[in-house]
Amino acid sequence: MNQNVKVVLGSIYLISLGILLYTLFSFFEISEIGNFSYIKDNSQLLINYKNENLELFIFLFFIFSIIWIFLLGFASPLIILTGFIFGKFLGSFIALASITIGCTILYCFANFYLKNLFKNYLDRKISSFKHLFKKNEFLYYFLFRLTGGLGIPFAIQNILPIVFEMKIKNYFYSTLIGLIPTIFIFSSIGSGLKNLISKKEDVSFLTIILDRDIYLPLGFFVIILIVSYFIKKKYFQK
Repeated sequence: MNQNVKVVLGSIYLISLGILLYTLFSFFEISEIGNFSYIKDNSQLLINYKNENLELFIFLFFIFSIIWIFLLGFASPLIILTGFIFGKFLGSFIALASITIGCTILYCFANFYLKNLFKNYLDRKISSFKHLFKKNEFLYYFLFRLTGGLGIPFAIQNILPIVFEMKIKNYFYSTLIGLIPTIFIFSSIGSGLKNLISKKEDVSFLTIILDRDIYLPLGFFVIILIVSYFIKKKYFQK
């Protein structure tokens, strides 16, 4: 019975992933991603719809964000988009809540499928580190999230604690608190891009980088990367 459930859930997951990818490629033209007019026009459509249907749009975007993270979507573009549409404060709140929920659902789902696989192949290799992690799994994973996952792709960050059999409660709260700085920074970048686009008829990469609403959050992100390096050396290397 357990195997049948896994097959059904796995099939639904793969079908959902395929639908998401098909929808993205159907509605968004990759070739136009560098076209300023294309970006400005389509972003204005989203903002207009948001202004006309705020509660509904927040709800739909919230659900979309959860599904996006669950289906292994990239977090940074999502957070920037959230800040672009909702502003840095409301955008940060929406992104933090939805991403944390999406990560937790993904962790539970992946744990259901991959726990035995990880245990069989990695348990002996990480036994000493696993013992250390278990002493304070909340603190270690909080630091891991706080420092941007030490350069590890976001989707892998979300399922990595399976190796250490991390409690769901600790996973949820360490993710929720640990992601706050990074989400606020990227949401601020998205908000800054919105302000920049609304003021100008055309922008270049240099214009974006030199804008105060952009380079300040980027500066804080660089600081996080530097802190991440030192935390990695102290806590995550033998």
